[in-house]
Amino acid sequence: MLSWITANIGLIIAVLLLLAVIVIAVLSIVKDKKKGRSACGNNCAHCAMAGACHQKAAARK
Repeated sequence: MLSWITANIGLIIAVLLLLAVIVIAVLSIVKDKKKGRSACGNNCAHCAMAGACHQKAAARK
């Protein structure tokens, strides 16, 4: 088992780094979602879905 780990240490490190980046991205998205921020930038004037994605926010106001 130890020989397999030492033979594939580069791959293991690369996979762990990739997983860390994915976890950080997901946590950032969840944090933004809880704060009510959107990834779209809220510029509905130039959006094909103009009023469809922010209907819930408009109903709360």
